[in-house]
Amino acid sequence: MPEILTAALYHFADLPDCAALRDPLQAECDRQGVRGLLLLAPEGVNGTIAGSAEGVRAVLDMLRAQPPLATLRHKEAWGDRMPFYRMRVRVKREIVTLGVPGLDAARDAGTYVKPQQWNALIDDPEVVVIDVRNGYESAIGSFAGAVRPDTRSFTEFPAWVKAQSAPGGLLEGQPRVAMFCTGGIRCEKSTALLRMQGFGEVYHLEGGILQYLEDVSADDSRWEGDCFVFDERVSVAHGLAPGTHQALCRSCRMPLGPQELASPEYVPGVRCPHCHGSRPPEQERALAERERQMALARQRGTDHLGARMPAPAGSGSGVGSRSVSEHSAHAGAESATSLPVLYTFRRCPYAIRARLAIAASGQLCEWREVVLRDKPAALLAASPKGTVPVLVLPEGQVLEQSLDIMRWALGLSDPQGWLQAGAPDEVQALIAACDGPFKQALDRCKYPERHPDLPPGAAQSQAGAWLQGLEERLARSRHLCGNAASLADVALMPFVRQYAAIDRAAWAAQPWPRLQAWLAAWEGGALWEQVMHKAPAWREGQETLCFPPKPGASPGSFRPAD
Repeated sequence: MPEILTAALYHFADLPDCAALRDPLQAECDRQGVRGLLLLAPEGVNGTIAGSAEGVRAVLDMLRAQPPLATLRHKEAWGDRMPFYRMRVRVKREIVTLGVPGLDAARDAGTYVKPQQWNALIDDPEVVVIDVRNGYESAIGSFAGAVRPDTRSFTEFPAWVKAQSAPGGLLEGQPRVAMFCTGGIRCEKSTALLRMQGFGEVYHLEGGILQYLEDVSADDSRWEGDCFVFDERVSVAHGLAPGTHQALCRSCRMPLGPQELASPEYVPGVRCPHCHGSRPPEQERALAERERQMALARQRGTDHLGARMPAPAGSGSGVGSRSVSEHSAHAGAESATSLPVLYTFRRCPYAIRARLAIAASGQLCEWREVVLRDKPAALLAASPKGTVPVLVLPEGQVLEQSLDIMRWALGLSDPQGWLQAGAPDEVQALIAACDGPFKQALDRCKYPERHPDLPPGAAQSQAGAWLQGLEERLARSRHLCGNAASLADVALMPFVRQYAAIDRAAWAAQPWPRLQAWLAAWEGGALWEQVMHKAPAWREGQETLCFPPKPGASPGSFRPAD
């Protein structure tokens, strides 16, 4: 019997203090064992969560306890496995990004039309019917006669409306308008946009296409083709049965039907007829390696961290699509590239450890070097906390912790066996001690002026005692957790290096010959040269740089095709 409950939800409401809700909501999700993604913004909440029935409903109760969210509705489905590997509650400027200041969907959204009355509305020749979804979604199915703006992202929709409202455009004279999208959330904002611009009669399909396909029979339907959904089903048809497009190109994200799958230009995970010839050879090799690792994970019966998490079994009611499809179309848009996107800062020890693992794995990434005092908007959109490293995977998944990025990269390829070396509990405990007490002492050693209340030498004594423990470990074995380098060696090295860099002469005078030799060996390796390669600060629209660079490449050079 299915034991995992998945709940998809969104609700527009006035939430000016949404940031204050984030930590208590995250804590409640963690306490209840609930996983997934919840977005909070001044305009409301959007997300999908999964867990036990008691846990999910406790989180929903907490949301509804906020007066603006008291009428929040959700859709449920049962499954036999957890569809998410962690829980994230994020604060954003919008729960679905349109980028129009002053727009209030909770107040100004258009008039709902139930699926049973939708046909009569769109059959009226005086009504302009608009599919507000992106081009790759509407390409495989839409309502008969609907206008398809063919946008690449929802943020392009306001410009389309402006262009079509000009003389000669479809919206000249502000006609009656009916809009639809997958689950309804984009229509709430698009109809509010038109009403904000003076349109008097603006309607939208309640529950979106998914509700229509569930409620209206195929014989009475005006729908043609499949409905794209952002989960492993790829598309659905009437009754939410599987559609004919049952695969997704992992390179360009286009949905694939039988004709594309039979094409000689289709290579699973690498390319399809839509993107054939658009990738350089090294990118295709990276994609082929990712596909191979995912296949190996399937053979082992384990989840591949870089893969999109599958929809829960038994989710035939379409749950997940309402939130996942509507949210992912925007939150993941900036990361829908053929390569993972790595936001990094050259000297940050957390970023260094992530780059060490990526370089060792041979995985190519799009390299975005960040200036911390001028963080790019794309970084903050992907990860509002604004720290590095951040890795945005092609499937839209965002890894915000250095250890998650390391395990992802080494899960693809671990030629040096870092993940297998050392006892797991010992490795984990050593990394936790580094990231906790030692990192605190390290910061106080680096910036003593920020801690005038500390007794002189207290931080140095604390850091020194911990480093002495590493020296003793290296007296027993060649590496920190045995005779082979482990994840702990890789994760700790950048922080030990940062301590040594405070005063190199003082470091050399310490009675830690094994630790000094251990650090020197890391700093003298070819991998280190790649990891510390200099790159120019990334700017929107610049040509793509790839990480890791080739050994010996000039600073800021592009990785050429082999």
